[in-house]
Amino acid sequence: MSTATPATKALDAGKVAFHVIEYDYVAGQDKIGLHAAEAIGIAPERVLKTLMVEVDGKPACAVIPSDRSLSMKRVAAAFGGKSAQMMPPDKAERLTGFHTGGISPFGQKRAAPTAFEESALAVPEIVLNGGKRGLMVALAPEDALTVAKAAAKPLCADL
Repeated sequence: MSTATPATKALDAGKVAFHVIEYDYVAGQDKIGLHAAEAIGIAPERVLKTLMVEVDGKPACAVIPSDRSLSMKRVAAAFGGKSAQMMPPDKAERLTGFHTGGISPFGQKRAAPTAFEESALAVPEIVLNGGKRGLMVALAPEDALTVAKAAAKPLCADL
């Protein structure tokens, strides 16, 4: 599998250290992030999922641990809006240029404002989608925030 994607190219352009982790993506999986975490043998709280949302009708990107759920109230607040909802998958694919199950916060065709769940960043390395189904990238949280031009915000529902 080629590991060159718009996401990995964005990481290269950002001059940050990262490494690629590949796994066998299984189509039709529910909870893709949890499946990826299990497939690569990394704790689900360190494997982040990229979710495209709409805040007051405008696109935004939320990155959270694969074992957590979004709080739409917190997402709206994080992006300075009143309401938030999940973006339909076909719209997310058109906006980002990635297929669902392979959406990355890096190298999106039309970059949306991005926020990472702040509690997920207290580890030396996080893993998230590298822009293709079955392709993950591992890097330092501060480098992920820099390349994604993202903020750290509370996004998840309480446990």
